[in-house]
Amino acid sequence: MRSICSFCDYFVILSGTSLRQVNAIAQAIEKDLAKQRIKSLSQVASNDESGWIVLDYASVVAHIFYKPMREFYSLERLWSDAKRVRIPRL
Repeated sequence: MRSICSFCDYFVILSGTSLRQVNAIAQAIEKDLAKQRIKSLSQVASNDESGWIVLDYASVVAHIFYKPMREFYSLERLWSDAKRVRIPRL
């Protein structure tokens, strides 16, 4: 991302199949990174129902979507000039 924007190095874009799953993913990311004393610059309500949660870690910004919202906003298309890096599923 750094080559096309000045505010971060990476976008991590992922989706869940329900709003509950989207919230669980966001909470898991926050919890795991908090163990390493890394806190998000953004605040997220524990019962967020927007379908799009953003966790801002300065150089990395995670976008967690409810699947239909991800398809609607299509960040991959909007930021298509950025180099894609695929992370294998665990």
